[in-house]
Amino acid sequence: MVNRINKLFADKSEKILSIYFCAGHPTLEGTADTIRTLEQKGVDMIEVGIPFSDPMADGPVIQDAATKALHNGMTLKTLFSQLEDLHRSPLQTSPKGEEHRPDGNSSPLGGTGGGIPLILMGYLNPIMQFGFDKFCQRCVEVGIDGVIIPDLPFKDYLEDYKPIADKYDIRIIMLITPETSDERIRFIDDNTDGFIYMVSSAAITGAQKEFNDAKQAYFSRINNMNLKHPRMIGFGISNKQTLEAAQANAAGAIIGSKFVKLYEETQDAGKAMDQLLEALKK
Repeated sequence: MVNRINKLFADKSEKILSIYFCAGHPTLEGTADTIRTLEQKGVDMIEVGIPFSDPMADGPVIQDAATKALHNGMTLKTLFSQLEDLHRSPLQTSPKGEEHRPDGNSSPLGGTGGGIPLILMGYLNPIMQFGFDKFCQRCVEVGIDGVIIPDLPFKDYLEDYKPIADKYDIRIIMLITPETSDERIRFIDDNTDGFIYMVSSAAITGAQKEFNDAKQAYFSRINNMNLKHPRMIGFGISNKQTLEAAQANAAGAIIGSKFVKLYEETQDAGKAMDQLLEALKK
């Protein structure tokens, strides 16, 4: 079977929307339902954050969510257990009061034709403690298509992690920033698969009102490189201007902080997504 990340970009080349949320936030048990809700709302791809106590790239909103998730008891083992629920359709109640699964199958996301791509985003320490081979094996078992590990050195990726990930058909997604050299970007393009995560700035995550001239110049520079792999732009997307800038310069946008903030405020993934979609029109 084709990896769902590759299939997504083969089927849809523009205006892809990926949403990030932190597992265990705002509640410990909400992971599977959050994913199902986001898919129902039309999201193309989902990043599930693995909470960590010492993040490198996360801004205050996502740091706060991760801290609360850890206090709620979220662990990598617990997350994998919750993701197994995606292989079962949600229970529904019949007029007779009997619970049943509507489709009777065991495909991811409750029988939605294979579901949308799912990516885990987390830092190296908890993944190493879990064991990377075991981590990839569990990813396959619960329907994860790719992983983003911001603090994974590229040399270590090539020598130690890529061969294992390839064995399990897991995509390791690499990040580039305005400070990343053309030479390194081409090296990443030649040695990864799926897509390239194009960080809008060298700063931490967090909503921004607009992308300034420097960021626009960065987007143009990368566009002119004619890379082989599609790109997704993340960090700072929260309104119409930033969304359209991302869509004009890449295959789509990754939104994290804005959704995480709305999710905490509403305590409801569906309402948070509705409010996000409204904000992206302004």
